[in-house]
Amino acid sequence: MFTDQQKTDIRRHCGYPVYGAAPAGNMGWRFFVAYGALEYRMNNLSPAEQAVVLTYIATLNQLEAMVPPTSDNLDSDGAANWQHNKNELADRLRLLDGWRRRLCAFLGVPPGEGLGFSGVTWTV
Repeated sequence: MFTDQQKTDIRRHCGYPVYGAAPAGNMGWRFFVAYGALEYRMNNLSPAEQAVVLTYIATLNQLEAMVPPTSDNLDSDGAANWQHNKNELADRLRLLDGWRRRLCAFLGVPPGEGLGFSGVTWTV
C-alpha cells in the first residue's frame, strides 16, 4: 500500500489536482472518471506493480529536482570555453514530462490537466 506522500507524488506527477482531506462540493477526484481510475489503481496494485511505480516516483522526483537549478544559468550564454545550453530548461521539462506520461501509461490513466490533457470526463 502506498503512503499518503507517495499517492500525492503519483497524482502530482500524473498531472492530477490535489485529493483534499474530505469529500465536499462538486469538485475533486470523485467527479472525474480518469481520476477515479487513478485512485482505484493506486489502492489495488500488486506488490510488483507498486515496486515499478516507486521506481518511477524516485526517477521523477530526481528529474523534477534538476529543473529549478537551471535558473542559475539563465543570465549567461557562455564563459570562456563553456557554452550554456539555451534549451536546457525546455529539454529538462520535456524529459520530465515524458517520464510523467510513461507513469500515466503504466497506470493506464490519461495524463491529467497538469500535463495538458483536457479530455477528463465528468461522471455527473
